[in-house]
Amino acid sequence: MSSSLKTPVQAVREALNASLAEYEPLTLVVAAMATCFLLFIVTSTVSSAVLVLSDHGLLSTLTMIAFRFIKLIPGANDYIKKEQAKVIDKLQSSAKAEKLCWASELPGEGLGPLVLEQMKEIKSRDKHWQGHCSGAVYIGGNESEGHFALVNEAYSIFSHTNPLHPDLFPSIARFEAEVVAMTAAMLGSKSKSSGGQVCGNMTSGGTESILMAVKSTRDFMRATRGITAAEMIIPESAHSAYDKAAQYFEIKLRRAPVTSDFHADVKAIKRLINKNTIMIVGSAPGFPHGIIDPIEEIAALALQFGICMHVDLCLGGFVLPFAQKLGYPIPPFDFQVPGVTSISVDVHKYGLAPKGTSTVLYRNHELRQVLTEWSGGLYISPSMAGSRSGGLIAGAWAAMMSLGENGYIEIVRKLMETSKKIEAGIKKIEGLYVLGKPEMTVIAFGSRDIDIYKINDVMASKGWSLNALHKPSSVHICVTLQHVDIVDDFLDDLAAAATTVRENPGKFEDGMAPIYGAAAKMPDRGTVRDILVAYMDSTC
Repeated sequence: MSSSLKTPVQAVREALNASLAEYEPLTLVVAAMATCFLLFIVTSTVSSAVLVLSDHGLLSTLTMIAFRFIKLIPGANDYIKKEQAKVIDKLQSSAKAEKLCWASELPGEGLGPLVLEQMKEIKSRDKHWQGHCSGAVYIGGNESEGHFALVNEAYSIFSHTNPLHPDLFPSIARFEAEVVAMTAAMLGSKSKSSGGQVCGNMTSGGTESILMAVKSTRDFMRATRGITAAEMIIPESAHSAYDKAAQYFEIKLRRAPVTSDFHADVKAIKRLINKNTIMIVGSAPGFPHGIIDPIEEIAALALQFGICMHVDLCLGGFVLPFAQKLGYPIPPFDFQVPGVTSISVDVHKYGLAPKGTSTVLYRNHELRQVLTEWSGGLYISPSMAGSRSGGLIAGAWAAMMSLGENGYIEIVRKLMETSKKIEAGIKKIEGLYVLGKPEMTVIAFGSRDIDIYKINDVMASKGWSLNALHKPSSVHICVTLQHVDIVDDFLDDLAAAATTVRENPGKFEDGMAPIYGAAAKMPDRGTVRDILVAYMDSTC
């Protein structure tokens, strides 16, 4: 064929064939595969970068891209994995020897009643938590008397029951309905502004309550507004349960920053609202710093844009209503605020109920959806779980009925007074400062000149179990009834720990401080995630 009759495509093909003729076929195949692999890496990186850029900004995006390509350098990824393994080994070090004795299969011969003795022996190795742990155990006293004993007995009476069978156990159906009604009444369900239709159900904890609120909102907004690419907006201080909800229910999660005093930034939230937004979130208070978000302002945004608004009251639900009655300046936070559509409240925290009891409340019945189509017959389940423990529901009912309003008011009086004493005491310790203005029972503190994580390690060596935080590097104590009588002990130990670290800045490299410090400063959050996932996989 004359060269003048060749098409442009044919001309290019012949030119390429001529230029590649000198290479071995195997070389060309390998080069093609390498090119495809590189294109895959670039495409996936760009795709991830777009998502990170929209959610976290330019710096985080550039950091993610940099780490992606660093891991492609020969040996770099192996080095990173080796360092991750060291961190995981450090996290596991205290439990490694113990784990060797764990059962991995059924015993040939059952232990019978002796199993209780073995359980007591295993329990004896637990840490001494009485009065020394942040949150975790909210009931005062010891496990064998008082409110502890009452709740345990209530649980044991109904431990075999299941609310999935209300025809068999109507008592449990009654207990759940009354726990929900009493909790709702504390949070404004009797007020005219609530609409008088507040409903809900019990769940296994705050995370499930948040999951159910998010799912119900997603379904409601899909049915009423036709939103299929749902998005929700949370402050950076919001609980990690929203991350779970976003993953489980395929919802895009957008994070708004907090202000310099750690409140949710309402203006930033407003900028993130778009046609796919189904829900915005506020906490009362937020777990990290004990700060109440501006619920009224966030709810007003929800009303303005016709979207839902969830209030996370998991920590504050059984404190704030009674703190208001005691005269503390608590801003509005419940169903009395127009625009609030759902609330999550843990009964197993300051409600002093057994672990595994929470409630999720909805402003009206339209927001709560249940699954009823099943070939097995009529079936209704208002939460993630089908079968649930009737014993836990009974324990929650017993806790609330035994204490009553006056009992909770007295408890909150002690908690608030204790919290204010601890906050004031921390402010007097050289080198420490309190983050923001705590409005409840969580006091977060940091330091500008001492390694706060080393202080936490020294406190751990004295038997204290506090919560280490990031953004900024800090530690908090969640005050419970266990702390009422040991305020001076805590403050004395904290002051001594700060002095010890200040006078010995090069010590305490063997504890958890280096790990927390590295995680706080590590720009690639994916590496932190990889470490945590690997640790989880290695524990069971």
